[in-house]
Amino acid sequence: MDLLNKHLVLGLTGGIACYKSAQLTRLLTQAGATVQVVMTDAATQFITPVTMQALSGRPVYTSQWDARMSNNMAHIDLSRAADALIIAPTSADFIAKLVHGLADDLLSTLAIGRTCPLLVAPAMNQQMWQNPATQRNLAQLHADKILVLGPDAGSQACGETGAGRMLEPSAILDAIIAFFQPKLLAGKRVLITAGPTYEPIDPVRGLTNRSSGKMGFALARAAAHSGAQVRLIAGPTPLATPAGVIRDDVQTAQQMCDAVMAEIAETDIFIAVAAVSDWRVDQVSMEKLKKNGESVTPRFTFVENPDILQRVAHLPKPPFCVGFAAESEALEKHGQEKRIRKNVPLLVGNLGPKAFGRDDNEINMKIDLKILDPRLRDQLPHYASPGSAGLDLRACLDAPLTLEPGATALVPTGLAIHLNDPGYAALILPRSGLGHKHGIVLGNLVGLIDSDYQGQLMISTWNRGQTRFTLAPFERLAQLVVVPVLQAEFNVVDEFAQSVRGAGGFGST
Repeated sequence: MDLLNKHLVLGLTGGIACYKSAQLTRLLTQAGATVQVVMTDAATQFITPVTMQALSGRPVYTSQWDARMSNNMAHIDLSRAADALIIAPTSADFIAKLVHGLADDLLSTLAIGRTCPLLVAPAMNQQMWQNPATQRNLAQLHADKILVLGPDAGSQACGETGAGRMLEPSAILDAIIAFFQPKLLAGKRVLITAGPTYEPIDPVRGLTNRSSGKMGFALARAAAHSGAQVRLIAGPTPLATPAGVIRDDVQTAQQMCDAVMAEIAETDIFIAVAAVSDWRVDQVSMEKLKKNGESVTPRFTFVENPDILQRVAHLPKPPFCVGFAAESEALEKHGQEKRIRKNVPLLVGNLGPKAFGRDDNEINMKIDLKILDPRLRDQLPHYASPGSAGLDLRACLDAPLTLEPGATALVPTGLAIHLNDPGYAALILPRSGLGHKHGIVLGNLVGLIDSDYQGQLMISTWNRGQTRFTLAPFERLAQLVVVPVLQAEFNVVDEFAQSVRGAGGFGST
């Protein structure tokens, strides 16, 4: 649920596009958001508050003087609890109100008095959209840091055709989700391949596979949400292009290879998700191959297709490469062999028959583990339950260790790990039971294991309790949690962008 725990105020102004707001409300709630609807009088002429209340599950506000707000300050209270104010549709009249600071009804007063971000989805006739006054107003909205979503172009309710249509609800939802995503990939260029390839045999037949393209398209969408410039090279698939993504359609493996190599010099991250055909027929028949009634089976000579991922990974200055492998058995063995052969730092393996066409999937991360004490072979770290986040670490001791109150000791685990990926780190955390019952915590509070560390995991153990504690050999002492990491670069500025809190220090909120 991409909008879980987000509280959104959805404003509706007058326009036939209000019917789309009903579907938008449904999509927002399905994505996990709570939606508080506010409507202008004009909006109620196109869709009723009863409909919006039924879809949002909350009372709809239409008047500044609504008695349900005990302090009669709906224009203040509604925005204070909101993560964002979204006005969809936004009429030309209401855009002018926003620009000039007019506040003559609940929604306009709410907009001018808000403390949360404002997103607007314009909807109007194409001539109204093109009017110089509207374009001047839009320029001011951009200057005021108001996010404008759309509009779209096409046939309009008035019978005319042009720009001014409100975006479809699914596109607005996608933009809202993207708005809330941390821009971890801002400034990065990401190139993704997705879907199957198709190798023709004759004009009506060909070699392909069951890849749907859903994984690659989902990754393209996520990368765009994270601020990246995304180019998607897609094999034959009916999937819609994610918002903000540039798409190139290809059919054959060679076409996909050519498209990738044309873009790779400007790419920071290359994610090869496409299920590329390993082989193609040497000679494609120009006519359909037909049975002749004599049970003669056609014979084909196959040639190997280019290995796109391997070619990119072996460039003199390759981007960060992520590969995908679909196997039918021995997933870990074949995946590890393929990762080494293709020279990529990260490869995701799927059991193809179980993954193709699904809307969900799971990925498990493998970490290199070295056993330094053979006594631990039967007590390796493991997750205690399917929902566990931490792997238990044990005290690799030859004899019981007694800690006096206030004492610390460096306890070996008999294990070493190597993450080998700067996108991840491991944290050593105390066990809640030992900490709460006996005061046994970590001397450094949290242990950090960098991706390039290969030494033994040592646990700084501190008895902060009031009584001595004896630690038994191989007792569970701490837990290891693997987390994603973003390496940051500093951008030196003279002033920060304005925020609600500003320079307020501790306790200012």
